[in-house]
Amino acid sequence: AYERRLLRMEEDVSQDHTDTIQNRLMPIRRELLNLRSYYDEMMDLTKELEENENGLFLNDQLKYFGTLTDRADRLMSRTSHLLEYARQVKEAYQSQIDNRQNNNMQFLTVISTIFFPLTLITSWYGMNFHNMPELKHGYPGVIILSVVVMITCIIIFKRKKML
Repeated sequence: AYERRLLRMEEDVSQDHTDTIQNRLMPIRRELLNLRSYYDEMMDLTKELEENENGLFLNDQLKYFGTLTDRADRLMSRTSHLLEYARQVKEAYQSQIDNRQNNNMQFLTVISTIFFPLTLITSWYGMNFHNMPELKHGYPGVIILSVVVMITCIIIFKRKKML
């Protein structure tokens, strides 16, 4: 049942349905950790009983403790495998989140790169000192320059497939 649940979560991550993965994954990991500790204690107990230091059990009965030890060992191994699988699902989930954040940062970088030159142009033009040659007819020039810079940035980002 744990493997099926983890497999469904892995499919959800691959299809980018990651809304509740973290909330669904943590209880499974906790339960698997508890199971692993139970199986470890069961192995220790059955090994102790199999040693039969006090002679409480007949030799015919000791083979059953060996069988229990083997089964507990297999269950513990399976639980460790499931924990590893859960970690892989968590890493896939984290990879999806990192990818989404990278895309957001790339978008914000593109927007910033487009608007920083425009800010520089408008701040330089906005100084408005008296002998500035474009003071009388400069607004259309600044607007055209700003549009050219913006279009150039957009073309560059389109060619680099960043936009």
